[in-house]
Amino acid sequence: MNQADKAKAFEALHRKGTPVVLYNIWDAGTAKAVAEGGAKALATGSWSVAAAQGYADGQKLPMDVLIATARSIAASTDLPLSVDFEGAYSEEPDGVAANVAKVIDTGAIGINFEDQVVGGKGLHSPEKQAAKISAIRAMADARGIPFFINARTDLFLAESDPSKHAALADEAIERGKAYAAAGARGFFVPGLADAKLIEKICAASPLPVNIMMRAGVPDVKTLASLGVGRVSYGPGPYRAMMEKLKEATAAVYAAAP
Repeated sequence: MNQADKAKAFEALHRKGTPVVLYNIWDAGTAKAVAEGGAKALATGSWSVAAAQGYADGQKLPMDVLIATARSIAASTDLPLSVDFEGAYSEEPDGVAANVAKVIDTGAIGINFEDQVVGGKGLHSPEKQAAKISAIRAMADARGIPFFINARTDLFLAESDPSKHAALADEAIERGKAYAAAGARGFFVPGLADAKLIEKICAASPLPVNIMMRAGVPDVKTLASLGVGRVSYGPGPYRAMMEKLKEATAAVYAAAP
């Protein structure tokens, strides 16, 4: 498939009640392993890609390193690839669009694009974030790529007390609608774990909803029954693999003379 066909195929995987499952990767090697494990599509996680290169999350990884990583992943497999691009390394619509164009040049067919102020505090206004999404959409459409913008809101990640999440649900829904109108194709709500709230947002969202697996989140079958369209694993796979590596390493050195 060419890049445009991959983008169409990726979007088609997002179905409410039958979610696409993305076990997040961080380099070409993990891309191949996950592909061989049965994945239908691939997605990086910004935390994992940064950690694998010795950087912290939050756009601390130089953009050119991220672009090179995405290019090597896209070349390693024929599966559609979505790149976690955080805030797109720019605060202005033109800069965001120009940077996302570099992601498209790698062969990737989608991004995660978040509304938190990366390196600062709080969230961008829905209007400002929508303007950036519109710029991405216009740029990608002009290139003939039905690019998948997975618009992420950090409302729930920013609030560590789950008992306060219910009060944020309506704002999340409004942000999702604004991002959809601007040209997003998916709506990502990491940090949300409550089943009733997930169901509420899925019912109200014009876009397939992405839930990130973490402690307290229902299992994939339950998420499907709630109407979720995409399930991702964030930094979980990286952390799990590093723990296994440390355990194996400790066993080797413990047995050494």
